[in-house]
Amino acid sequence: MPCERLPMRYGHSEGHTEVCFDDTGRFIVTCGNDGDVRIWENLDDDDPKFITVGEKVYSMALKSGKLVTASSSNTVQVHTFPDGDPDGILTRFTTNATHVAFNRSGSKVAAGSSDFMVKVVEVSDSSKQKTLRGHEAPVLSVGFDPEDEFLASASCDGSVVVWNIEEQTQVTSLPLLQKANDVCNAKSLCRLAWQPGATRLLAVPVESKVHLYARGSWEHVSSLSDDLITNNINVVSWSPCGQFLAAASVGGVMTVWDVDSKLCVERQKHEKGFTVCSLAWHPSGSQIAYTDVEGCLGLLDGFSSSSSNTVKAAPMKTGKDYDDLFDDDDDRPMDDGLSDTHSPVKKPAAQGDDEDDDDFQMPATGRARNRGAILDDENSVDTGSIKLGQQKFGDDDDDDTGSAIVPPMPVRPVYDGPMPTAPQKAFQPGSTPAHLTHRFMMWNSVGIVRGYNDEQDNAIDVEFHDSAVHHAMHLTNSLGHTVADISREAVLLACPGTDELASKIHCLHFSSWDTNKEWIVDLPTGEDVKALCLGQGWAAVATTSLMLRLFSIGGVQREVVSLPGPVVCLAGHGEQLLVVYHRATGFDGDQSLAVQLLQFGRKKRQIVRSEPLPLSPKSYLSWLGFTAEGTPCYVDSEGVVRMLNRSLGHTWTPVCNTRETCKSKSDHYWVVGVHENPQQLRCIPCKGARYPATLPRPAVAILPFKMPLCQTSTEKGQMEEQYWRSVLFHNHYDFLSSSGYEIDEDAQTQSQKEQQELLMKMFALSCKLEREFRCVELAELMTQNVVTLAIRYASRSRRMALAQRLSEIALEKANQIQQEEQDEEPEFCHQTPSGYGRAEVTRRHHSSRHADGEEEEEQEGEPGEAEEEQETETEEAAESLKRSNPFAKGAGSPERPRLTPIAKVGRANPFKVSSAGKTASGQPRVTNILDNMAASRKSSPLSGSAGKQTKTSVLKPLAPRPKAKTQSTLLQMSASKAGNQKKQEKSELMSETPKQVEASQTESPAENAENKRPRTGFQLWFEENRKNIVADNPDMEETDIIKEAMGRFRTLSAEERLSWTERAKGQTGDDAKKRKRTDGEEEKEKDQVAADENIAKKKKPLDPSSKLSAFAFSQN
Repeated sequence: MPCERLPMRYGHSEGHTEVCFDDTGRFIVTCGNDGDVRIWENLDDDDPKFITVGEKVYSMALKSGKLVTASSSNTVQVHTFPDGDPDGILTRFTTNATHVAFNRSGSKVAAGSSDFMVKVVEVSDSSKQKTLRGHEAPVLSVGFDPEDEFLASASCDGSVVVWNIEEQTQVTSLPLLQKANDVCNAKSLCRLAWQPGATRLLAVPVESKVHLYARGSWEHVSSLSDDLITNNINVVSWSPCGQFLAAASVGGVMTVWDVDSKLCVERQKHEKGFTVCSLAWHPSGSQIAYTDVEGCLGLLDGFSSSSSNTVKAAPMKTGKDYDDLFDDDDDRPMDDGLSDTHSPVKKPAAQGDDEDDDDFQMPATGRARNRGAILDDENSVDTGSIKLGQQKFGDDDDDDTGSAIVPPMPVRPVYDGPMPTAPQKAFQPGSTPAHLTHRFMMWNSVGIVRGYNDEQDNAIDVEFHDSAVHHAMHLTNSLGHTVADISREAVLLACPGTDELASKIHCLHFSSWDTNKEWIVDLPTGEDVKALCLGQGWAAVATTSLMLRLFSIGGVQREVVSLPGPVVCLAGHGEQLLVVYHRATGFDGDQSLAVQLLQFGRKKRQIVRSEPLPLSPKSYLSWLGFTAEGTPCYVDSEGVVRMLNRSLGHTWTPVCNTRETCKSKSDHYWVVGVHENPQQLRCIPCKGARYPATLPRPAVAILPFKMPLCQTSTEKGQMEEQYWRSVLFHNHYDFLSSSGYEIDEDAQTQSQKEQQELLMKMFALSCKLEREFRCVELAELMTQNVVTLAIRYASRSRRMALAQRLSEIALEKANQIQQEEQDEEPEFCHQTPSGYGRAEVTRRHHSSRHADGEEEEEQEGEPGEAEEEQETETEEAAESLKRSNPFAKGAGSPERPRLTPIAKVGRANPFKVSSAGKTASGQPRVTNILDNMAASRKSSPLSGSAGKQTKTSVLKPLAPRPKAKTQSTLLQMSASKAGNQKKQEKSELMSETPKQVEASQTESPAENAENKRPRTGFQLWFEENRKNIVADNPDMEETDIIKEAMGRFRTLSAEERLSWTERAKGQTGDDAKKRKRTDGEEEKEKDQVAADENIAKKKKPLDPSSKLSAFAFSQN
C-alpha cells in the first residue's frame, strides 16, 4: 500500500484540530481552535468556505448533510452542510464537550464532556436524550457500535467503558489508560473506533499499541504494534472496508495495518514531527486526511484498496491458466517494470495455500514488512497475494467470476527519495490571506489598506500614518481588487481576470497636480496580476505569463521583462525593485527561490543577478521589503530576519529571530517595517496566529536586532555582535552617498566612532586575556588614529612586543594612505573639498570663474574665492585637525582649548580610512588656504629631505596634501640615526632659507597689489611668525610647517584672532608688511615662542632604544 504524502497546508490556528470527509468524499472538512469549520474542495483549495461556530471548536462530526460541532459555549450545535446554516442546539453541558460522534445511520449523536457525562441525542428530536453517568474524570472520546446497541467511551480516569445505550448501564469497564485530571494533560486522546462490517472489533489505542476487543465477549483478541511507534498512539480509524486500521501517534508516526494478517502495510512520518490529532478515511478508501496540533492539514494519497475488488484469485490454478492472460509471444518476466510490492500474481506455491504462512504474506495493496525476505527471481512465490485476493471482503463463494483473473491495473514504481515541495503561492508582503472577509491588503511604513467583503459592503479603506501625506480614502471595490500597495505618491490596486473581464491595474495617483488622478490598464487576455509594488515615480506588476511590467506613476508603459520563474512577491523602494521568484522545485519541505535587485536611475542596472534566496530549513518566505533607509530585507516563516550586506558581495545576513521573543509556539510576529537608524523591527504580535485581525486595531511592537553570533552571553561575544551589527546597519550611508542622496554626516561619524570604540574595548579585553595575536587582528580593523591609541595602551601594559607589531601596522596604514593620496592627486585637482555639503559645492561651483580665468589663477597663484570663505575654511580645517582623534590627545601636538563651535558644513569623518577628498585622519583638504599662501610667496615649498630652495618662481596651484598628526609623528619615529646626525647642517641651511623666503614673499604682494584682495588674518600672522616656526622645527616639510602654524594660530584667544583678521582687512599687502605690532602683542608672541620651543624640545626623538616608549608615553 505505497502512498504519497502530500505537503501539508495551513488550516487553523495552533491547537487541537479535527478532520473528516463528507459522505460523497467530495469535501474535506476541518475544525480548529480559531472557532471556524472550513470546507475544502481539495488540498490545494486556497479559498475554502468556512462556518464560524464559536470561539473554539473542540470536535465535529458529519453525516447525511448534518454538521455537529462541540464549541466553547458548552453546547453541541447542528448546522446544515454544505450551506452552513444553523439548525439548532442538540444539547448542553456544564463545561465544554470534548468529542462528538454519529452512529452508522446518522440518526443519533453521542457527545462526551469535561463534566464526566456522556449523552446520546436523537438528531431529529433533541428532547430524546439519554445520559450515561459513571466516569470519574473528563471524557476523552466516544464511539457507536455499528448496530447501535453499545457505546464505548474513554475517560481521563483511565478506563474504557462499554455502555448499553437502551438500558443506560455499563456492560464492561477496562482499566487501560493512564489517569489524568484534564483532557489537555492526558497522555493520549484515546480516540477509539469500532470496525465496520461483520467482524465487529473494538480498537482501543493503549500506549504504543492498539488493542482489539471482540464485541459481545469483550475479550482481548490481539494487539497491533510497530517498531517505529515509540510514543503513545493518539487516534485510530478504520478503513470503509473494515480490513485496514490506521493509527497516528503523538510523535507524528502514522501506520496502517492489515488486521487479518496483522502486517504493517504503510508507514508515514509527519513532515515536521508534530502530534497528529485526527485521522479520516476517504469513503473510497484511497486517501487518509490528517491534522496536527499546529492547525495544519495533510493528505496521504494513493491507497489502492479498491484493487481487491478486481483481483480475485481462485484457490488453486494451474500454470497454464496464468499463461493465458498474456500473449504467446510475450516472453518478458511477468513483473518486468514493477516493484516487488506491486507484482501481479505469480505462480502458485507448490505446497498449496498454507493458512499458517502469515509470516510470508505480502498484501497486494501494501508493501511487505520485510522487503529483503522476498527474492526477486523466477521461482519466488507470493502466496500472500493469492490469500488476500480471496479474503479481502470474506467473499469465498465459487461463482463465475472466479474462473477468470482480471489483470491488475498498472501501478507506478515506488519512489523512496526526497519528495518535492509544493511551490509557495504568490503573495503580497504586508497583507493577510485573501479568503478573510475583513483583511489587511497592505500595511507598510506609509499607511494601511483594508479590504471588506461581506454581506453589507465590498469596499477598501486607505489610511495614512501621516495625515499630511493625504487624507483617508474610502473606495468602493466594485472590480473585486485583491492586491494593493501604497506609497507617498499613489495607491495601486489590481483584480484577477474573469471569463468576461480582463485583469485590471487601477492606480490612484493622489500626488498628481493634474485633475485626473486615476488610470486603469487592462492586461492581455489570460494574463492575471500575481504581485505588484510601487516605487518613486514607477509601478511594477508581475503576471501569470512570467512577465514583469513596468509603468510610470502617471500610467506610461515602460519596460517589459521576462521572469525566469513564477513570481512569489515584489517590493519597491525609491529607485530599487526587489523580485523573488521560483527558480526550481524544492524538496523535503524546502522552497527553491531566487532574487533579483534592479535599480532604476539615470543608469538602470541589475545589482543582484538571480541569486538563490536563503531560507531556514523547511520554511517559506513570509515578508519581503526594504528598510526605511533602502536596504533589502526579508523574513521567513521561522521568524528569521535577513538583510542584504552590500559590503560583502551582496550576501544575506541574519539580523534577528522573532521566534526567540515568542512566549508560545503558536505566537508569531507579523512584520510591518524595518529601520536601520535607529535599529528597530516594527511588527505586530499575533497570539495563536500568523497574522492579525483588522479589529480591534493591532498595536505595533518594536523588537531589537541581534545577530546570531556564538557565545553572546559573554562580554567578548556581546561586543563582537554589537560591532558587526553596527558595521552592517551603517552600510547604507555608502550606498546612499554613491546614489546621489544626502546623508546625515553627523550620524555616520557617530556610528564610525562607536565602531572604533568597540574595537578598542575588545583590544583591551584581549590584552587582559593575554591574547596578543587577537589584538593584532583587531588592530587590522582599526583606523590609523585608533591604532596609535592601541600602541599607547599596549606600551602602558608593558607589552612591548605587541606595541612593536602595532607600530608596524600603523606605519603600513600610513604608507597605504599616502599611496592612495598620491593616486588620487590628479583627480583631486578638479574637485572641491569633500567636507562640504552638496549645496555648498554647488554654490561655490557657480561662483567660480570660467576656464580662462582659472588658467590665469594658476599662473598668478591667486584663487577666486572671497575672503570670508577663506577664513571659514581656515577655521574649519583647524577644527578638523583638533577633532581628528576622538579618543585621546594627538601624538605630535599639544592639547588645545576648544573654541567656539563652527558650522557643520565642513565637518569631516574622524574615522574614515580613505575617501575621495579627505586626508588620512579624516580632515577636509585645505587646498584653498595652501594655494593662497603658496601663491602669495611665489616660491616653491621646501624639501623635507634636502632643505634646499628651488629656482622656479611659478608654483603649482595645489600644495601637497598635508599628512595627519599621527602620521607625521610615526614618520618622525621611523627616521634613522643618520637623519638625526644631519640636523645641524639642516638648521644652518634653514637659517638662510627664511630670509630668501621672506624676500620672495615681500616681492609678490607688491607686484600684484592691484589685482589682490585683502588677505586673511591667518596669512598675515603666518608671514610674521614663520621664521620662529622654522627655527623651532628645522626638519619639517613645508606642509608640516603650515599645519604647525595652523595649530598655533588656533591657540590664540578669540580677541587676538579677531584683531589679526581686522588688521588683514584694513590694509593691503604692502601695508601689512610695514605695520608695526604693539608692545603687548610682542610680549605675547615672545611667550608663545618660548612655549613652542619647549614643545619642540619635548617632540625631539630620543635614542633608538627608547623610541617606542617615548612615542607611547608622549604627553601633550
